[in-house]
Amino acid sequence: MAKKPTSNRPTRARPGKAQPDKGYVRTEDAPVLPPPPSEAGISGWLWHNVLASCSDFTSIGSAVRSIVMAFFTVFVGWLTISTAWGLFDFAVLSAVWSDPDGIKREACFTIDQGGQLPSGWHGACWPFVAAKMKFMMYGPYDIDQLWRVNLAGIIGLIGLAWVMIDPLPYRRYVGIFLLTVYPLLTIILLYGGGFDVSLMTLSIIFMIGLALITFGRLAGRGLLGETMAAFASAGGIGGWLLVGYAVVMLILGVDYGLRTIDTNQWGGLLITLVVAITGIVASLPLGIVLALGRRSSMPIARILSIVFIEFWRGVPLITVLFMASVMLPLFLPEGVNFDNLLRALIGVMLFSAAYMAEVIRGGLQAMDKGQYEGADALGLSYWEKMRLIILPQALTHVIPGIVNTFIGLFKDTTLVSIIGLFDLLGAAQSAISDVAWATPVQAHTGYLFVAAVFFVFCFGMSRYSIYMENKLSRGRKH
Repeated sequence: MAKKPTSNRPTRARPGKAQPDKGYVRTEDAPVLPPPPSEAGISGWLWHNVLASCSDFTSIGSAVRSIVMAFFTVFVGWLTISTAWGLFDFAVLSAVWSDPDGIKREACFTIDQGGQLPSGWHGACWPFVAAKMKFMMYGPYDIDQLWRVNLAGIIGLIGLAWVMIDPLPYRRYVGIFLLTVYPLLTIILLYGGGFDVSLMTLSIIFMIGLALITFGRLAGRGLLGETMAAFASAGGIGGWLLVGYAVVMLILGVDYGLRTIDTNQWGGLLITLVVAITGIVASLPLGIVLALGRRSSMPIARILSIVFIEFWRGVPLITVLFMASVMLPLFLPEGVNFDNLLRALIGVMLFSAAYMAEVIRGGLQAMDKGQYEGADALGLSYWEKMRLIILPQALTHVIPGIVNTFIGLFKDTTLVSIIGLFDLLGAAQSAISDVAWATPVQAHTGYLFVAAVFFVFCFGMSRYSIYMENKLSRGRKH
């Protein structure tokens, strides 16, 4: 027999009958209680980030593993804290920061050595760094001409900061200035201009470049047949390169009234930044071209790109610099020679471009096939497809790898010392060997200063890469 459906209508209470007990309903918010000690403060951070692997006691094996991990964690923590404290004590607490009587090594002498510091003292001697600061920053660069280096550095820092700060206007134009005008301005300021150039040779190169550009334009419009159209892009690009080279050399050949300072008078942080920035700026576009060539369907372009990449990846940078400095002049005609710094710049640029190409190729391989098909559906050409759709996304995927290559290149600049260029590390080593500042801590202080400079630059690049990665990846976060 089917049950009679019940009504949802509330029943009326009968007089004299006891009402059923209703549940408790809170009429106000519950008080906010503090989090447990294991979830907040230093103990919570340690529990979640350090001791998380030491809390499993579900079995005998897990308990033994947790105990071992606990002892290992404590040991590593003690070792890290003691090392950091020792470094902080050496660099800050026990350090000598100034010399009231003037910059001289006696300020860092102990009583046993004829000074005023207590016996057994061990701290940084920063007056030594202050005395050698000019040499470690500029090398043997003329003192009365340091304003040229400072001016180039100030312009570069202002332009770089302008490009990196989003709210500022005209960031694109500032970036174009840094990539086109600023390198020429820097060369003129640092070297002095007045390069020995031949107007006849530059005129011939300029006319050849114009002819190649014209050939590329006519072939691209189909006026020279389908066969010539295949060479339109290469001819046009080669023509623009020749015209640009002629214009640049003409600008550098003008006498601006500045004293010529050869590159053998450059040194210190100046050499480090010149080599690093040149390699970073030049290796990225060359790496993009090599990555596209390696993935190209054209056999000649693909083979040449593969041979180039694998050749430069197969030799160490120290060998490249040695060949550029020692062996290259043996293959040049008599009377033809390149500047030692220029040879190092070319070697570093080509070496870094090979590794950059593999990083970018990884980003291209990570692209979905639908992106290529969508670009083809829009009727875009190959270069438009790469410039507008594929490369922006591919480069976003490999920002950590690109910055990692930049950081490695910045640290590899110390290898230029084998070809007679005194970078920051080479200048510091030369300053440490000065017998006029012979103290027990001068080597430690010099290397600590170099390490601090490298840390600031590398850490800055790392943090900015994280910022750019987070900014460009906001649309892909879920």
